[in-house]
Amino acid sequence: MRADVAVDGLDPQQTAAVLAPRGPVCVLAGAGTGKTRTITRRIAHLVADGHVAAGQVLAVTFTARAAGEMRSRLRVLGVGGSGSQVQARTFHAAALRQLRYFWPQVVGETPWQLLDRKFAVVSQAAHRAGFATDTDTVRDLLSEIEWAKGSLIAPEDYPAAVARARREPPADAARVAAVYSGYEALKIRDEGMYLDFDDLLLHTAAALEDNSTVADEFRDRYRCFVVDEYQDVTPLQQRVLDAWLGDRDDLTVVGDANQTIYSFTGATPKYLLDFSRRFPDATVVRLERDYRSTPQVVNLANRVIGEARGRIAGTRLQLIGQRSAGPEPTFAEYDDEPAEAQATAKAIAKLLRQGVTASEIAVLYRINAQSEAYEQAFTEAGIPYQVRGGEGFFNRTEVRQAVNALRQVAGREDLPDDADRGTNLVTLVRAALVPLGLTDTEPAGTQARERWASMTALVALTEELLEHEPDLTLAALLRDLAARAEARQPPTVQGVTLASLHAAKGLEWDAVFLVGLTDGTLPITHVTGDKDTPPDEAGIEEERRLLYVGVTRARVHLQLSWALSRTEGGRRSRRRSRFLHGLIPDSSPASKIVEPAPSKKKRPQCRVCGKPLMGSTSTMLGRCESCPSNLDEGLLVALKEWRRDRSKEMKVPAYVVFSDNTLVAIAEQQPRDDRSLVAIPGIGAKKLEQYGADVLALVRGERIADTLEL
Repeated sequence: MRADVAVDGLDPQQTAAVLAPRGPVCVLAGAGTGKTRTITRRIAHLVADGHVAAGQVLAVTFTARAAGEMRSRLRVLGVGGSGSQVQARTFHAAALRQLRYFWPQVVGETPWQLLDRKFAVVSQAAHRAGFATDTDTVRDLLSEIEWAKGSLIAPEDYPAAVARARREPPADAARVAAVYSGYEALKIRDEGMYLDFDDLLLHTAAALEDNSTVADEFRDRYRCFVVDEYQDVTPLQQRVLDAWLGDRDDLTVVGDANQTIYSFTGATPKYLLDFSRRFPDATVVRLERDYRSTPQVVNLANRVIGEARGRIAGTRLQLIGQRSAGPEPTFAEYDDEPAEAQATAKAIAKLLRQGVTASEIAVLYRINAQSEAYEQAFTEAGIPYQVRGGEGFFNRTEVRQAVNALRQVAGREDLPDDADRGTNLVTLVRAALVPLGLTDTEPAGTQARERWASMTALVALTEELLEHEPDLTLAALLRDLAARAEARQPPTVQGVTLASLHAAKGLEWDAVFLVGLTDGTLPITHVTGDKDTPPDEAGIEEERRLLYVGVTRARVHLQLSWALSRTEGGRRSRRRSRFLHGLIPDSSPASKIVEPAPSKKKRPQCRVCGKPLMGSTSTMLGRCESCPSNLDEGLLVALKEWRRDRSKEMKVPAYVVFSDNTLVAIAEQQPRDDRSLVAIPGIGAKKLEQYGADVLALVRGERIADTLEL
């Protein structure tokens, strides 16, 4: 493939990535920037230009779907397939293929089998360690084992590692470690060894690290490596990649730290962020032209991630929309979840009438239990739907178990009079669901939380029905649940997608509805902390990235919504997600809602029009974002130059000194004394002491000395 053909139709940054010289290359690729197209063209160019033979290239990614997409594109370019062609596989598929080939040389004749279903073995280890062996408990323990192995943590090191990572295990860390140790022991049998998918990676890395003959043969076969979604690699996967490479550097990685949403599996963006440090001569290319979404959607995505804190914020990509203009994203607040779901169904019905196909519409939420209200609303509205990455609400194992438990209660002959009707019904339902995982507070463990959320949703549904039928009986409740379950049988044809934000990664739709955006749901409760537990800042930032991923799934239409109550007519105690603060336009009806908690303190007013200020940006500027600005552009330039010099001298990012919004507020308001300077949000006593004299001098038009003292 000639160079001009390889880059035909590519933008300058994509072209730079395709034509970068052989060696370490890092492609920072934002959402919708054409990364798969770019890296497959790069592979084809390297092969066609004679830099490497097709059979010497190994490209790895994280899902079979992504690997299949890469293989399809490589075949079209004439370099994909099998045999002497480029290999595009998942990490585990590549390791399995290699281990089967090298096993006789490394281990000998000891037989091994792939353990592709670990549940039964983990269950046996859990039983020996004194755990219950219900499905959710075993799944949570299995997830912890996978996290530990992916993070290169041995059973004996697990308790200390959990404490360092501030990870919340599903049970006492020492007991989980005992299950982990027991699981590893149970895989060694008289008839041979059982290896799980993580073992494939461990043994592959060890084979290359400890056996020079094997390493030489492998490295003679594969000379060039490409890793997609590099922000999602685990320490174990990085160890395998290091073993593949040896002392070579013919490596291209592609990733976006702003889309790191799998840290609970051990994934970390540190390898992507440190790539230039590890390979000082690396070519780094930033893909920021977004071809997926309208400029309006792109602008909101940039604002969402623009509030990110920590190291990732300093390396984030600023997307630039390339499509023609579309409608502005909308924001909506509802009294309760049923109202939110019904309004969403109504909005989708309107899009369908306008010609948007159902398969190009998605409703995305944080946890699977949130789908229940939307399944009901879509069923009532006759809108076809499909649940992706999970089962429909009434098909879930825990919900079927709950309904069966309620049927058993209904069949008892010793129930007291009126115990199963009216206001007593909720108490009865709660009591029946306690053995199945309903507790007063949200439990630890991912599976336990999902079960708890489903149980809570059933209780809330009972309360909602009681609002309309005060004398509701348990028998009537069961009939209603059965009717709902029977009605919610989505047609086999393509319909509106219902999916969690995690399940939506890598997908895109013309229209996206992000629903249930309340504090406690996004960010989820267990990272926000409480009076006894400090917030998990890293966890909160990952939740912010989840919202960013959700926003960037939309091509044209985007709505973000939340409800103040779970049930119809319930107490409106919820607050919209903290991540929405400052994003909602002043013109939106949703912006007029008073923020988190009632306060007797008077809300600051716009210095231009006198209206109450809504959102962090307006409060910072002291005016509505739509009101005219009296910005002194010369002062703003001087402030930015001063901030740049100050940050370099202090060796900190520029935003640590002052944010862009703070500098704009200073350049607009031009404070003349300490009192008016600290009146600007974000400037407290410490920053006044550090920078006040300099800032006020700049406002007065005075020059700041070139040499600053810390």
